[in-house]
This record gives sequence, C-alpha cells and structure tokens, in this order.
Amino acid sequence: MYSKIGNVYMITKANLVTYTGPTMVANTLHACAILLKRSPDWDWFINLSASDYPLVTQDDLLYTFSTLDRNLNFIDHTSDLGWKNEKRAMPLMVDPGLYMLNKADILWVRAGRSLPTAFKLHTGSAWMALSRSFVEYIIWGWDNLPRTLLMYYTNFVSSPEGYFHTVICNAPEFSKTVVNHDLHYIAWDRPPRQHPRTLSLGDMEPMIASGAPFARKFSRDDSALDKIDKELLMRTNKGGFTPGGWCGGKKECTVVEDVAKIRPGLGAERLKGLVDRLVAEAKSGQNQCE
Repeated sequence: MYSKIGNVYMITKANLVTYTGPTMVANTLHACAILLKRSPDWDWFINLSASDYPLVTQDDLLYTFSTLDRNLNFIDHTSDLGWKNEKRAMPLMVDPGLYMLNKADILWVRAGRSLPTAFKLHTGSAWMALSRSFVEYIIWGWDNLPRTLLMYYTNFVSSPEGYFHTVICNAPEFSKTVVNHDLHYIAWDRPPRQHPRTLSLGDMEPMIASGAPFARKFSRDDSALDKIDKELLMRTNKGGFTPGGWCGGKKECTVVEDVAKIRPGLGAERLKGLVDRLVAEAKSGQNQCE
C-alpha cells in the first residue's frame, strides 16, 4: 500500500542522536531537507515522536488545514525562560554525537557564558507544525540567521526546545506568522517534572475536548490507543489503515481509489474550533513572540 501511494519515505541510514543534544535539531533539519528535495507538494512539516498518537484522521487534518493561510507556523513559545536561563542557556555542553561513532551522554564544559544580546532567546515545546516557506528559510538561511543560531544552540542544553522558536521570533519576515500552540494535548504533573505524564484511559475526555490533532505521551500498546482507534479514528481492524475518502475494496481500505477525495468527520469539527480560536489570537497579536 505504501509503495503504491508513494508518500512514505524511510531514512535507511539513521543519524546518531543524543538526548538533549543539538543532534536532535540536526536530525529534524535533515528530515526537512529531504522533504524539500523529494516533493514540492506539501505545505506543513509536522514533527512527531514514537510516543505521539493522532486524535483525528488524515482527512480531518487535511480538511481543516486546507482552509488556513499556508504561511502559518504552529510553535508553542515564550521569551520568559525563567530557570532555563541559568540551567540551559548559560552552561556549555558538547554533544559527542557530532563526532563519535557510538552514542554517549552530553559532556559538560566547566566555563559558562553570558546570555546573548544579538538576539532574543525563546523556548517552548519541541513539537510543532512549520510552514514550507519557513522550512525553506531555516534550510537555506539567506540572511544567515538560521546558521548563526544553529551554531549558538550547538552548546545549548535541550536545543529542540529553543532553536526553531528563537529563529522564527528573531526573523521579521516570519515572526508574525507564529501561532502559539504545538497542536498537542500534553498533561503535566503538578508541579511539572522533566517529562509529561503518561496518558491513559482516564485522559480521554480532556484529550477530546482539547480539539488537538495529536496527544502525547503514550505507553506502547496502552488500552487508550485501542479506544482512540475505535472511537476517534474509526479503525475497524487493529493495525489497519485509518479510513478516509481514498478507501475502497470489499474489505475497507484494501484498495486505493481517489486520493484527492476527503471525508472529514467529527474530528475536523473539533480541530477547526481549536485552530480558528488560535489563528484569531495570532492575528490580533496575542501571545506572539512576546
């Protein structure tokens, strides 16, 4: 099925990635570059992890996003770094994944550094939906800001939670395109810990009410995933494809029919409610690169 449609690409040579290191950013930029090279027919780059799960169908997402300005970027962000100034921006670290063949933890450098004055730091969620125009900018970097900040974030702890946010909010061409949301439902302990709480069946109601198209994080084979498959994604077979306008065949979704046909459901209504509110806030300048 994947080979017939031709919309799934596997990177057969994996990149060495160090947790909290800049190799995580390098890996994301690698994916962006490959997609720019492989296809001109996409509008947004959405990064997900293996602990993420969709709460809407592909058709719900396509239908809702087809009504949006293609230049919008969904990035949860703030310039109030708080404790991150002292714990992440000022310390110096080295990622062995940049020069070693085997995986290792980051190395701490004794000397520190002051906060930058040439640009304003921002931080936020590592999960985002980036417009094609912004992806082209961070890959090509025609005014050199993306490259300058990439070098700065090489020694920044947890750079995926700051690099893209700082680039877009310091680029006048793109700062007004930011929508302050990561399109995820994420639950945190109180007070928050380093990682979000693992979701379960008890989180179903707030997950659905959020209108978010994705949620994280889930444990592998959690029963909540089966409930999402059945009630939100309408999957009839475990491990099967999510039904959509393209589906055909006596057994549902065994034949590819019209890939341009979209069949949105209730998920599209929930998502549109969220997105309309967020975009309205962005247009008024609320919560935008502040």
